[in-house]
Parts: sequence; C-alpha cells; structure tokens
Amino acid sequence: MGERAPFLETDEPAAIASAGSRGTSQTGTRLYNERLILSLIRRHRSLAKVEIARLTGLSTQTTTVIINRLDADGLLSAGEPQRGRVGQPSVPYSLDPDGAFGLGLMIGRRSSDLVLMDFTAGIRARQRMIYPFPVPHDILAFAEREMPNLLAVLPDAHRERISGLGVAMPFELWNWEADIGAPPGALGAWRDFDVAGELARRFAPWPIRLCNDATSACAAELTFGAGRAYRDFAYFYVGAFIGGGVVLNGSLFPGRSGNAGALGSMPIMRREENGEASLQQLIRTASIYQLERRLIAAGRRGADIWLSPDDWSNFEEPLDAWIAEAAEALAQAITAALAVIDFEAVIIDGAFPAEVRRRLVERIRECLTRIDRQGLTEAVVLEGSIGRDARAIGGAALPLLAAFARDHDVLFKD
Repeated sequence: MGERAPFLETDEPAAIASAGSRGTSQTGTRLYNERLILSLIRRHRSLAKVEIARLTGLSTQTTTVIINRLDADGLLSAGEPQRGRVGQPSVPYSLDPDGAFGLGLMIGRRSSDLVLMDFTAGIRARQRMIYPFPVPHDILAFAEREMPNLLAVLPDAHRERISGLGVAMPFELWNWEADIGAPPGALGAWRDFDVAGELARRFAPWPIRLCNDATSACAAELTFGAGRAYRDFAYFYVGAFIGGGVVLNGSLFPGRSGNAGALGSMPIMRREENGEASLQQLIRTASIYQLERRLIAAGRRGADIWLSPDDWSNFEEPLDAWIAEAAEALAQAITAALAVIDFEAVIIDGAFPAEVRRRLVERIRECLTRIDRQGLTEAVVLEGSIGRDARAIGGAALPLLAAFARDHDVLFKD
C-alpha cells in the first residue's frame, strides 16, 4: 500500500464489547481503529505491529494496545517470531479463524446452499437443496431443517461468535420464468415475499442481511480472493443465470439504484445454429441453464449439472458446444465493458468445476483476439479464485463485514 490508511488516535475510553457483539455496542475511535487494523490484516494476511503502525500512522503504543485487545478477544492469532537483522524478533498477527462466524443462505434458481463460514472464509459446514425452481416456503423449511446440523459442528462457546445470517439471492427472482422451465406464475410468490423478515422471525436475534447473489459473489472475490490484487475489475459469475459486479478503486460499485454490474442484461450478438444472428441479452447465451438444455436435447439428465457440481467430465459434446458459445458471448460483453471503463482486470467465475472455468477463460481469451478492440485499453482476463461457493461465501460475509470492517470497507449497508 503506497498511502497510509486514515486513522483516529485518542486516549478517550470506550465501551468494551465481546467479539460476538462488536460492531453494535462499541463506539468511537477505538472501534474504528480496531476495524481498520482487522481490515489491513485481512488484506495482507498477516502483519507485525510495526508494519501496522506504519500503514495506519498510529503510534506504536496505541497499535500494541489494540493488537493485544484483539488478541485477547480471540480475533487475532500470533505467529512465530521472525528475526530480522537488528532489534527484537517481529511477531506477525493474522486473523483467528475461530474469532467470528457468519451464516450464509444462497437462494438460486436451481439450488440453495446454507453454509457456516469462519472468520477467514473457511467453510465449516454446508447443506444443499436441489429443485426445479425455488418456492419461498420450501426455502424457509430447508433453512429451519438444516440450521441445527450446521450449528452442531461448533462448540457452544463458538456459537456465541456468530455475527448473523446473510442472504444472497437474485433480485426479481420471478423474471425469466420461462427460461428455466418453470410453470407460468410459479415464481410469482417472490414478488411480495419478505425473505429477510421471515428469516428474522425464525432465527432471532441474529441480524439478517440481504444482497444480490452475483454482487455477493463479486464481494467475496474482492474480499477473500484474487480480486484483492486489483483496484478496478469487472466480474462475471456464471450461474444458472449469469450475473456480475463492478469494482472501482478497491470497493464494490453499486450504482445509483444498486443495480450496477447487471452484466447478464448486456446485449450481445448471438448466432443461432441455422446461421441467423440476433441481438439478445448475455443471460440467454452464457448461462448454465443453456447447458442444461443442451444436455436434455442430447438425452441426458439436466439435473446432473446441480447433482455433480464438481465433475462435468462426462458431459462431452454438449459442454464443448456450450463453452464455445458462452465464450464468444462473454468476449463481446467484455469488449463492451472495456469501452465504458478501462478495467485493469476481468474476472470470470461460476458454479462449475475448476477445469470448466479454466477452459472457458482460455476460450474467451482466444475469442478476444478475433474482436476489433482498437482504441481500448487492454485488461487481463483471469479465473476467479473461489468457485461455486462464491455466492454463499459472499452471503456469509455480510454480517462479518458489517461487524468487523472499517466503515468505507463495508460493502453492504442497510
């Protein structure tokens, strides 16, 4: 980091909060400085006190007091002392995985995941439900049924460190009903369904936070993945329906209505098998439901996509054809995005095996070489680093970021 992070230094006393309640009952500059240090350690993975003091501008004494307090609260873990050429050994501090936990509920068009995530984005437990289309009360029943199984992996003392439940789901879930083969009106119940309110009634007193699923995936890549290396990037998440996100100046950019990064709605030129071309949304070409249709047309079970999410090795020709079509469409979308903002990177991830992601990204790069990009600044196109859990991890991160990130690092605000 070339510049110091903003800080506030004071000796004024502040209320002491437990790790489980931190962020709601603790106030003032002490809270800000604690969150600042936690955010820096998360970004750098580990830092010594002298490095933290240099990055924040806090005095060594103040830094030591804060580090010792966070360590005592169980949020930090001290590493092995590192000897330099002069002076005392330097002790690196990293986030303690058991310091706090977040619960995440991902509601997708073909499946739902309920996860328990630790302070360093490690998935401690996961439950999954597959369906032809999502029904609100079925999702609630799934969450109620499986929540005790998730909590069972934690000792009682650690359960007090759960920061809340984050929900990642598509906005306007009732749209594109016909594209996923749902009966007419089957998704209409979502129009007036208060997901956060219904979950709050069942899982009080945990705070419930809600975010768009693709935005959550983008936030997970930015906070925990390879996206940390880039100040500006466009993000595509290939799920049942493709979506995306935009990161500018190291922060998620929501736009004036919260709908920035709706990359699935970007128009691209799609060529049909009969050779005819038409202008269509990216969502109708580069989404996994199109692969599902190809499998069904080849006499295969489309549900195998969701039942074996980590192994598509036997999909063969339908998968090859889908990758080719999706890559061409994504190359067009990337070119259009670069004409608006000169991103330094474009990150591709999705609900597919790592090998499929690798093949898709390689094919996108190949397609880009055939597109006229004169006048555009080049951007690196690379694989995401989280994979199919990105949306669920982003959801579980919502309460953790709200409780422990410094204010301008909190990606999701009420």
